[in-house]
Amino acid sequence: MTKSLEEINQRITEKRATVLTAEEMTRLVTEEGPEEAARKVDVVTTGTFGAMCSSGLLLNFGHADPPIRMTRVLLNGVEAHAGLAAVDAYLGATQEAPGKNPVYGGAHVIEDLLLGRRITLEAFSQGTDCYPRKEIITSFTLEELNQAILLNPRNSYQCYNAAVNGSTRAIHTYMGKLLPSFANLTYSGAGELSPLPNDPGYRTIGLGTRIFLGGGIGYVLGPGTQHNPASRFGTLMVKGELRGMNSRFLRAAFFPGYGVSLFVGIGIPIPILDAEMAQATGISDDELFTDAIDYSSPRRDKPVVGRFSYRELKSGRVKLKGKTVPASSMSSLPMAREVAQSLKKLISQGGFLLTSPVETLPTSSPTLSLQERPLPEGSRQSTTAQGLWNEAQCIRCGQCIGVCPGKVFSFNPSGVFEVDPSRCLKCGLCLDLCPLGALHPEVIR
Repeated sequence: MTKSLEEINQRITEKRATVLTAEEMTRLVTEEGPEEAARKVDVVTTGTFGAMCSSGLLLNFGHADPPIRMTRVLLNGVEAHAGLAAVDAYLGATQEAPGKNPVYGGAHVIEDLLLGRRITLEAFSQGTDCYPRKEIITSFTLEELNQAILLNPRNSYQCYNAAVNGSTRAIHTYMGKLLPSFANLTYSGAGELSPLPNDPGYRTIGLGTRIFLGGGIGYVLGPGTQHNPASRFGTLMVKGELRGMNSRFLRAAFFPGYGVSLFVGIGIPIPILDAEMAQATGISDDELFTDAIDYSSPRRDKPVVGRFSYRELKSGRVKLKGKTVPASSMSSLPMAREVAQSLKKLISQGGFLLTSPVETLPTSSPTLSLQERPLPEGSRQSTTAQGLWNEAQCIRCGQCIGVCPGKVFSFNPSGVFEVDPSRCLKCGLCLDLCPLGALHPEVIR
């Protein structure tokens, strides 16, 4: 039996769709098989709720009067990246405010905005002719922003390593506190409830997939950074309007000895198009495995010391190095279930239609590591001695035409950009206007 996405959406619109969470689907497939499950079920909802450090917020503040081109931005003392034109900034979730105790960071600013709190903005600039203002100190709420877009480069790992510590001292990591001599294990993810394991071939997930993000509506932008499905490390890049989100599903966190992070709730609906999709969404914790690696190693490729199913991990105890040790989750299974149930409710009530991806996630992708390599000899070479005009550097924008009294630069009747150095008056009016540095000082020599 096969169904189209259009048929499923029609059933959702008419509030006739049968929607199960991934845990419910696993039981159904086990009891009745994938063919019967595909006949009965239209949509399976997934959920995860964990610390997703690679998250952040894109903001647009609107122009002041007089206007300012912000080159440094502080939000409640947390620095945001301001290299995005005049009044845009990107606030990373893990960016921390210096000197704040307890630690406060970008994730806390995001949470404060969702809670309706007023945020202090300090912005600075060197000043320009068109943006003369050099400083502004003010405050704003979420409703007083033009845009506030949650834009997360890497969320919702398909599978993440468990963490242990083989050293003789306790260590603090983004996987929590790890006791010495392999005395505990921490892991992340919701296992059979997590989004990507329920569609491991990425048939229904990709660019444009509508998702539950932070309690609101979001979209998949494509593969997340470090997307590496060959190693079970598929990831997602996602976005959504912060205004529609809920602080219950977007929570600031602080890990002692590591720093700030942001807990993000993500749920992805999986359309059951056929028995193959039913089988995929019927995956169980017994079939999902992750490696335990020793986080005390300073190497990027840390040693693997064990392999466990999510059934074992969720039991709370695992056997490691000849002894039984506690296993604890760095993400919240109860909250992941709440995400999946919330999405199930939205779809069942006809308030959430499914989208077909414009482009599915790649099933293979190389992941390169940063290497220490020799630096190139010398600094960036100047092009100032190459003559009047660097043809390769020029984009033919035509800015130089408007200021040149000698008409050195022009577009001919065929639209081809031409340069006639013999007409140069050596006035220098063109020198400081080329945005790509294609004009050189020889023009005034």
